[in-house]
Amino acid sequence: YESEEAIMKNRFFLILKFFIFFIMLSVALGYAEVLYVAGGAAPVENVLKPIKLPFEEKTGIKLIIIPSGPVNAFKALESGEVEAAAAGLTFDQWVDLLKKNNIEVKNPESYKKFPLGKDRIVVLLNKENPVNKLSKEQIKGIFTGKIRNWQEVGGKDSPILIVWGRLIPGTNKLFTEFFLDNEKVNGDIMEVNTVEEIKETIANFPEAIGISSWGAVDERVKVPQIPELIRDIILVTKGEPTERVKKLLDFIYNEGARYTKTYKE
Repeated sequence: YESEEAIMKNRFFLILKFFIFFIMLSVALGYAEVLYVAGGAAPVENVLKPIKLPFEEKTGIKLIIIPSGPVNAFKALESGEVEAAAAGLTFDQWVDLLKKNNIEVKNPESYKKFPLGKDRIVVLLNKENPVNKLSKEQIKGIFTGKIRNWQEVGGKDSPILIVWGRLIPGTNKLFTEFFLDNEKVNGDIMEVNTVEEIKETIANFPEAIGISSWGAVDERVKVPQIPELIRDIILVTKGEPTERVKKLLDFIYNEGARYTKTYKE
């Protein structure tokens, strides 16, 4: 019997093998170079996905994005499987998250950090949900299980379903610290993996609620007004960035800035 952690680890490496195969295929199809970057929801949704196609057209470099979450992204960077990792955390917050996952960052000064912009963590609701605004106290009540029916916050008489993503630990960490005062998420919880799965689930369940990066919001879900929680998005390399990463950063900072969905305060 495999533990849930082992199953998740196996799934991650299967995804990584798929991307490696895709890299080889891309080279065969005519891309001279391939750059692969792993990251959490904030950099993937706000920056990497939006600039992918124009970056490839501009540079001729195939950009492979691995949406692995910040913990697995750092592991991949450390092992040399990716050239850069990105997260919606400061580097100190990232190191703290890794420590909580029993990962020691040796020689933190050897990692080069590059800002990519800002993100806002948002709450997602089903589009049929009539609730348009939630206070910090209401959010804390919902996600800690003290409020279990939408009627208690001005909605319909319906039980609340919390959709919680396993592969967005950076988002979860900041949300829990800010809104829940570090209390544990509790209630009727459906666990999924990625932001995409969170959105899809909420779109299919009128009683559902979840959280995500600002850049991930689309027409399938509704975003109620909540207190603002803004965070940094950074990209990290082990040692000096490669020429491919330098080209990526140059594109993001210049021509590609118009494609990004980073939050403007």
